[in-house]
Amino acid sequence: MTKKKKFKLKDSMDKLGIVGLFLTAIFSPCCFPVFAFGASALGLGSFELFGGWTMWIFQAMVLISIMGLYISYRKHRFFHPLLIAIFSGFLIFYAYHFNESDNWIYFIYAGMIGLLTATIWNYKLNRMPGDCDTCITINGKDIDFNSTIVCPDCGYAKTEIMPAESCVYFYVCEKCNSRLKPLKDDCCVYCSYGSKKCPPVQAGISCC
Repeated sequence: MTKKKKFKLKDSMDKLGIVGLFLTAIFSPCCFPVFAFGASALGLGSFELFGGWTMWIFQAMVLISIMGLYISYRKHRFFHPLLIAIFSGFLIFYAYHFNESDNWIYFIYAGMIGLLTATIWNYKLNRMPGDCDTCITINGKDIDFNSTIVCPDCGYAKTEIMPAESCVYFYVCEKCNSRLKPLKDDCCVYCSYGSKKCPPVQAGISCC
């Protein structure tokens, strides 16, 4: 079962942020001299695309990139790219607001490289297929059909294979015979008592 992946702005914020970050630097050679050669080759010379707003727009792109990586972390739980991005963002803001030495620009370049590395690494991690036997890809996301459901009455746990496209509204505990129903605002018993949400919810589509 495969569905086409729709473009979502929040899923691409890190990529948009890093692209905006480097475009701002390339088209502002006075603020970022390392890019002056490339700008001159394009005939821009000392052209400043954003004028006095350059560094504010640059910092906004840094925040957008980090925010995008945080959103990706919430969904996929890859922490290391986010950690690199946060540290890189810290370098950039420290250099611009607090570092008064002549070498402040090198901190910014290091931060830019760090954000680029984090974005590429995160992209590759998100593209990796699932490594479990019960996983398939839906909407570009790896969905695990195994879920361990825990009875709230007796604590008995059992791993079940969830159906792909339907909700399980009732579940009877094998140990105490309690009849479980979903909690308020949940669509099925796996979303309420399972270690994994049901496949449609994992995929980000409506259930039932």
